[in-house]
Amino acid sequence: MNSSKILAVVAVCLAAAAAQAAGEAAVPAAAQALPAACGKPPTAAQLAQIQHTSRELSRPEVDALLADPAHVVFIDVRRPDEITTCGGFPVYLSIQVKDLESSLAFIPRDRKIVTISNHAFRAWRSADLLAGRGFNVIGAVSAEDYASAGGALTRITPPPPRAAAPAADAGNAGGAALAAAPAQR
Repeated sequence: MNSSKILAVVAVCLAAAAAQAAGEAAVPAAAQALPAACGKPPTAAQLAQIQHTSRELSRPEVDALLADPAHVVFIDVRRPDEITTCGGFPVYLSIQVKDLESSLAFIPRDRKIVTISNHAFRAWRSADLLAGRGFNVIGAVSAEDYASAGGALTRITPPPPRAAAPAADAGNAGGAALAAAPAQR
């Protein structure tokens, strides 16, 4: 398993470990219902390999930040298909991990920064990168842990594909449209 997949599943595993410690089910019911495309929970060995300095924000912390969007920027580092499949936050700046370093000039420096990914791996890595570049990073968020804790994610349904436009008559080159239009004087 590559490191990005390992990073993509740490948050759910952390939530499961916390739930087990509290005597609850190993995986919260909301996490069990998440699409398979969002990833599988990591093993304890995979968790031990993760190193980061940013912290994961709790649902109440995220809700408080969402209530005051003028002072914070949520940066979602997931691919668009992941946001569509797994859900996202109502307001965010979408910059994929692979594009983050080349997009630093577009990130406001006068606001607090929160990074988002499915399981917080990429979010932690992104938060650490931004903090190292002088941004005021508050922490990282696992979209799945947020949903498992009762937070509401926004699901965007992509529009259906457009029907192909009929091929234009090369010999007419738009003449039919001119003939149909009434003359104006």
